[in-house]
Order: sequence, then structure tokens, then C-alpha cells
Amino acid sequence: MLPEQLIQTFMNAVRQQSADVAFSALAELVRATIGTKLLTASVFDMKAMQSRRVFSDNPVAYPVGGFKPISEDKWWDKVLVRHEVFSSLRIEEIAEVFFDWELIQSLGCESNANIPVVVGGEVIGTINLLDEAGYYTPERLASVPALLPYATIAFLLLSKSCDQKEA
Repeated sequence: MLPEQLIQTFMNAVRQQSADVAFSALAELVRATIGTKLLTASVFDMKAMQSRRVFSDNPVAYPVGGFKPISEDKWWDKVLVRHEVFSSLRIEEIAEVFFDWELIQSLGCESNANIPVVVGGEVIGTINLLDEAGYYTPERLASVPALLPYATIAFLLLSKSCDQKEA
């Protein structure tokens, strides 16, 4: 069960139309349910095969912005094609798909989970989690479905604010 106070904080951010505050509140919901040392959120341009970080709770290590290429690998297949959570329990597994594995390890993290947020059959973003080795077990990830509506709202709010800036 999700903490009521954190849900209220999240909904207040939505009412204020603040995507950044909504993602911060989502990060607190994730910490209270799954747990995480570091959380980022990314969006994807599938035509250009690149991703962009739109939220980070550690902007020193993982700043918002910038584009990075997407490779057609097992992560791509699982997250962006099959719309399933990708998780690794050891740094060696992370190193197989993430070029920045040494930075991840330097932050005391050796386990990850990437949660796709899907609307209309397309991934509109991912919530990316890092923690200690062995952390993202199936038992810990069991609460992902309860968090997906909040993640979806945060990404849709972000999309709306981007659309308003372009108008």
C-alpha cells in the first residue's frame, strides 16, 4: 500500500502542473515502496534512437538533459520492445548494457531496474533505479504496478508542459 501523505504530495504537484515536483514526489513514493539510492527518469525519441534524462534526484552524477544513443541490445528489446521491467542484480550485468557502469559502481550501486511507462502501446518514458548489489529482486519489484499510474501521470504532465512551451 502506498503512503497516503506521499500520494497527496504527488497529487498537489499535479494540480500545480509541476512535472519536476511530480517526479520528486514519485521518487519519494518509489523510496517508500521499492526503495532506491538513485532515481532518474528518461524519455525516448525512437526515430532518432536516443534518450534524454528529464529528472534526476542526483543531478551532480546524473544531470538532466543531453541525449544519448539507444542501442538495439537486450535492454532495448526488454524495455522498449516488450515493455517489461529490466533489472540487474550485479554490476557485471549492468556493464553489459550501460557504458557508465563505473560511475554507477562509484556511487555504491550495483543493481538496477528500468521501468517502462507505456501509453497507447508506446513507451513514453522510463523510471530508472539504482541500488546496492542484489537489491532489485522480483519481490522488491512486485509493487511496480501500484506505482505505474503515478509514473504515467508524471510523464503526461511533463509532455503537457513541453507542449505548452512549444505553443
